[in-house]
Amino acid sequence: MSKHPQQIAIVEDSVLLREGLVRLIEEAGFIVAGAFADGDEFTQALPTLELDLVVMDVRMPPTFTDEGLKVAIALRQERPKFPVLILSQFVESLYAQELFADGQGFVGYLLKDRVVAIDAFYEAIERIVSGGTVLDPEVVSTLLKARQDPLQSLTPRERDVMGAMAEGLTNAAIARRFDIGAGTVEKHISTIFSKLGLFDDQQEHRRVLAVLAWLRGH
Repeated sequence: MSKHPQQIAIVEDSVLLREGLVRLIEEAGFIVAGAFADGDEFTQALPTLELDLVVMDVRMPPTFTDEGLKVAIALRQERPKFPVLILSQFVESLYAQELFADGQGFVGYLLKDRVVAIDAFYEAIERIVSGGTVLDPEVVSTLLKARQDPLQSLTPRERDVMGAMAEGLTNAAIARRFDIGAGTVEKHISTIFSKLGLFDDQQEHRRVLAVLAWLRGH
């Protein structure tokens, strides 16, 4: 398909799917520069690769949660506008929002079960490499819902902890109020930060931003 064959890396923990993607991509006239079982393998090999695009799963070892998106975000921070295609069974809205936040294009997010035409997959690769954005409608819907009111995703106890944070209570004071351990409070606060899209690399104090989000929602 491509007049100038693109060099593509595949990061997918499923052996069958990884090998299937290798075959599909090569049959389309692209070059598979490498196929990797997890983000660590890919990251270690990256300095030696000449790439035009990476196709990345979301849930991979070791925790099978959002490793792929984290690797993609780190890659885009190191190499702005580097073309990335997320190909997953799941929509992970929190880190997906960060991946698309810069609005620079060269990125896509497709759901494996909804890719029903091989040509559409090839076209998605070409569009991303050319600077476009490709999004499955279900991904768009999920991201919009998450962006409209992330506070709705908080559990009742997380809302309690958020309210206590808004009052200015320390972690120790929150633990005493709700008769829970300090470690539990820290886990709740970490989850709150994630659900509100407040990531480690933000310059502003995440606790303040979380409280502001809480106050805006009440």
